[in-house]
Amino acid sequence: MLRIRELRKYFPVKTGFGRAKEYLKAVDGVSLEIEAGETFGLVGESGCGKSTLGYCVLRLIEPTSGEISFQGQNILTLDAGEMRHLRREIQMVFQDPASSLDPRMTVGQIVEEPFVIHKYPKLERRRRVQELLDAVGMDQNAAGKYPHQFSGGQRQRIGIARALALKPKLIVADEPVSALDVSIQAQIVNLMQELQSRYGLTYLFISHGLPVVEHISDRIGVMYLGRLVETGLSDEVCHHPLHPYTQILLSSVPSPDPGIKREKQILAGDVPSPVNPPAGCRFHTRCPQVMARCRVEEPQEVRVSATHRVWCHLLEPSIDPGQ
Repeated sequence: MLRIRELRKYFPVKTGFGRAKEYLKAVDGVSLEIEAGETFGLVGESGCGKSTLGYCVLRLIEPTSGEISFQGQNILTLDAGEMRHLRREIQMVFQDPASSLDPRMTVGQIVEEPFVIHKYPKLERRRRVQELLDAVGMDQNAAGKYPHQFSGGQRQRIGIARALALKPKLIVADEPVSALDVSIQAQIVNLMQELQSRYGLTYLFISHGLPVVEHISDRIGVMYLGRLVETGLSDEVCHHPLHPYTQILLSSVPSPDPGIKREKQILAGDVPSPVNPPAGCRFHTRCPQVMARCRVEEPQEVRVSATHRVWCHLLEPSIDPGQ
């Protein structure tokens, strides 16, 4: 359904007088595919570029280069009118439900707004609003209230209802549960899975919480400093991680069983600046298994299996450990 090829998004950075122009490389050469009906989870530390990639998919941010194909059509070639029509098929659930809902509009007006923009008849609009609020588990009287009258979890349900309004095929969920309490996170994730089954949705689920991503995703991609470092089935990435960065991320997840003790690995140093990323492997400045070649050569894609891919010199064949 969605195919991304060598996607890049560079933001210009203001510099002092006489200095060369610099760019913040938020997304730098990412390629991935998402099949119809699946959930692709995208994880990584804050600032790795995962949210920027999601915004690029909807062209809320214009990519610098690359290709984004939705159902075989390159959306980067579409004009404004064509993009408006396409956005019926691709919608977004934002991270903060408090700031993504207009406080001056009632819930009914918020959910109805997509129908108004796309000129649906008034009677059909009202019927669909009530259907959508029912689908996300909201009370019958919710349409006449304002967002501030609801809890964070309820506001996120309203955001999901709005995203579902035009019956999209793909939903980009940008950290949809990170601003919610843990107990409410489970409710929203379960709701999204139920809606996926009911409506045949496809998700690009962006998060920095590995347990949530493991629960909801069919496949997972791990990003670091603007690039993918590992992709695979949820079980492959979470239970058989091969990239040192993925292994360290997983080691930091607390086990729900107090009898199980994990050897926690701590990432050394800070994330390098995306304005001037390290040469070679971008993770080499913090990697506990760094080799000499990691500092000068970019790692190539290694296909561990039909579904599992890793970008790491440790997995490349015929490597001398001293190299």
